[in-house]
Amino acid sequence: MTTFASGTDTLTRDALTVLQPGFTGTTAPDWLLRRLGEGLASVGLFGRNIATPAQVAALTAQLRAERDDVLVAIDEEGGDVTRLEVRTGSSFPGNHALGTVDDVELTRQVARELGRRLAACGVNLNWAPSADVNSNPANPVIGVRSFGADTGLVARHTAAYVTGLQSAGVAACTKHFPGHGDTAVDSHHALPRIDVDTAVLAARDLAPFRAAIAAGTRAVMSAHILVPALDPDRPATLSRPVLTDLLRGELGYGGLIVTDGMEMKAIADTYGIEHGSVLAIAAGADAICVGGGLADDETVRRLRDALVAAVRSGELPEERLADAARRVRELAAWTSGAATTRTGPDPEVGLRAARRAVRVTAGELPFGPLTEAPYVAAFTPVANIAVGDETPWGVAAELARLLPGTVTGSFTGDDAGHAALTAAGSRRVVAVVRDEHRHPWMSTALDTLLKARPDTIVVEMGVPQSPPRGTLHVATHGASRVCGQAAAEVLTGA
Repeated sequence: MTTFASGTDTLTRDALTVLQPGFTGTTAPDWLLRRLGEGLASVGLFGRNIATPAQVAALTAQLRAERDDVLVAIDEEGGDVTRLEVRTGSSFPGNHALGTVDDVELTRQVARELGRRLAACGVNLNWAPSADVNSNPANPVIGVRSFGADTGLVARHTAAYVTGLQSAGVAACTKHFPGHGDTAVDSHHALPRIDVDTAVLAARDLAPFRAAIAAGTRAVMSAHILVPALDPDRPATLSRPVLTDLLRGELGYGGLIVTDGMEMKAIADTYGIEHGSVLAIAAGADAICVGGGLADDETVRRLRDALVAAVRSGELPEERLADAARRVRELAAWTSGAATTRTGPDPEVGLRAARRAVRVTAGELPFGPLTEAPYVAAFTPVANIAVGDETPWGVAAELARLLPGTVTGSFTGDDAGHAALTAAGSRRVVAVVRDEHRHPWMSTALDTLLKARPDTIVVEMGVPQSPPRGTLHVATHGASRVCGQAAAEVLTGA
């Protein structure tokens, strides 16, 4: 491919403007600062870029010294998906916990406080909330990231989240259009397919996006999913019928359309990121998110050159690229002048919400609060890529704070139950699971534990689809740090 290196002409600047790349390190590399000077308008932050709030603030100030209206984006859903607190666990419960409480004012308050913290760090675009209706219990990638399985509930909490986040001056990016909830495949690994008719899509999956648009969401993120009823040939991210005809036309949306990560295998393994990016912009996307796994100048150069070459060959209309770049600049202008609601910080709102989301079911055996340090057996599934495996989860750390001497172990696989019994010895067992209904080995482990030790306590930190069991069953509806704290308080009577 020919390299277009000037970085000064309008076409090349527009090609850079529509990219949202990531990078490595906790300070901005020279290549990134140079690209900002050449027209790059957005940067994505990931866990690898974050050490402390003060460091993030210094990093974003470094970016703004080069371009004062730069969009600094992050994937900070709260709950299981956190970047600001990637090494400690989130101070906020996720969407499923908020949907369980079903207090839209609480959801607005949580989103506003999360937005306030992002804004204080210099972040002005959040790739959240998830507006997916989790209609498929086998969904491996949405789950607790969804407000729930009821369309009306998801719609009203999506709108509240958008309102709360944007009241702090941070643009919301509602995802994953046209709805990722009815999938049994993770689009990080392959291309999911949703086989329902347009009537079901309109009534079930599109309603939360309509609510988000009515609430003024500044951005919408596309999903790497194939929906044959809308487009039998291309996934939503690359589909003009989905992005232009449906989202722009039928739903009347006028804000920024952002792609999900183009390095995800649903796109990268089928179209390649360069051609995929060209197809996405041609279909109606305005910003290309790339950087979750590809975070270097070479990627930016390749994508810029692919877009320029596509315009020059006639594959991509120049006016479509110019329109996409204009929308990026319009969002940047909004963030620079966004009016914010002047309320003080509310550092405990996340914990209050997590406490309200806990649901406790008593078993047949009597239960009294734990007074002696237990053994916490964490039955640990493979984390999906959106969550990542860096972020701690569970109740062990919080139980250890309340009951010093608490011991924990992590188990997986067919022999997990027997291994946990051996490790626990004579201690009381607290078994922690995450989406038991999706993992047969996890159910088997609980069978083994409960047969040998019927006084075992079960804490479910995923979607509680399986029937409650144990001498006490605690459902937290999420695995963030505050969800673990709320569960530990229940177990100890604190």
